[in-house]
Amino acid sequence: MELRQLRYFVAVAEELHFGRAAARLRIAGPSLSQQIKALERDLGVRLFDRDRRSVALTPSGQALLPQARALLGQADELRRSAAGLAATEPVRLGYVNWLPPDLATRVSGVAQLHVDAWVMPSHTQAGRVADGSIDLAICWVRADDLAAHALEARLIGADRLFAISTVSAAGAGPSAVPAKDTVVLVDADTATWDSWNRYAEEFARDTGARVVRIDDGGITGPAFFDHVRRLRRPVVNSPKGQTVPVPPDLLRRPVIDPAPYWTWALVFRRDETREAVRATVEALTRDVGGLGLTDDAVWLPACDPFRATG
Repeated sequence: MELRQLRYFVAVAEELHFGRAAARLRIAGPSLSQQIKALERDLGVRLFDRDRRSVALTPSGQALLPQARALLGQADELRRSAAGLAATEPVRLGYVNWLPPDLATRVSGVAQLHVDAWVMPSHTQAGRVADGSIDLAICWVRADDLAAHALEARLIGADRLFAISTVSAAGAGPSAVPAKDTVVLVDADTATWDSWNRYAEEFARDTGARVVRIDDGGITGPAFFDHVRRLRRPVVNSPKGQTVPVPPDLLRRPVIDPAPYWTWALVFRRDETREAVRATVEALTRDVGGLGLTDDAVWLPACDPFRATG
C-alpha cells in the first residue's frame, strides 16, 4: 500500500466517479482503476461497488475514508515541514522544450526553482545533471544512460507523437495512419539530434516505418514541412515540433498500430543528498501516475526506462 494509492482512493471516494477523479489527479482513467484494484488487493477488501452507471463506497470503504484522510494529512504536514527547511535552497532545472504547465504551482513553497535558460538536447541535459552543472533536467533518457551516469529518473510527462501529411495524401480527411506506412527523419547532426535519431531508428526497426536520412536540421521547422511535401508520405513529428502550427496544405494524423509516445523524465543524481532537490523531485512527480503508457497500443523504445516489462 502506497500513500499515492490512498490519495487516489480519497479522490474517487469524494467524486464517486472515476473519470472526474482521474481528471482531478491528472492521470489516465485506466491507470487510476488499476491502482484502486491494487489497493483493494493489498487491503483484502472491496472499497467500491461500481458498474457502468454508478460508483459507491462499500462499508469497508466508508470505514477507511476518514483514516485515509487523516494519514494523508499527516503526510502533507510532514512534507510542509521538510519543505520549510528546503525552501531557501536554490534548485537548478534544465529542460529541452517541454515543462509542466503548472510547474510554478507544484514547487511553490518547496524550493527556489531556477529554470535554466540554456535549452539543450536531451542527452546533453542528462549529462549536465551527471556532472553537477544543474540539479535536475526534464528530458528523454535511456535506461543504460541512467546506469552509466549514476542517475535516477521519474516519469513527469508523455507526448503522443503524430504524423504530418500533405492534405492530398490524406484523402478524405485526417485519418489514422499505421506506423508501418510512416517515415521517420534521421539527421546527420548527432550532437543535436542524438536522442531523436536513436528513438526514430528503433521505431523504424520495430514497426517497418521508412528511415530517411537528412543533413539539413529538418527534424523541425520549415525544413521539416518541406520534407513532408517532398516525400508525399506521412512523416512522424518529433516532440520539438508537436506544438508548432501546421501549414494549411498539411495536417496532423494519428499514428496507430502502434501509437508512438515520447516520455519526459525528471532526471537527478542517484547520490543526491540535498533536501531541496529531493523535495522538488517529489513535488514535481507526485500523483503523475503511469499516464496510460502500459496500454498495449502504446509504443516505447526498449531502452525507455518507463516501458512496461511484464
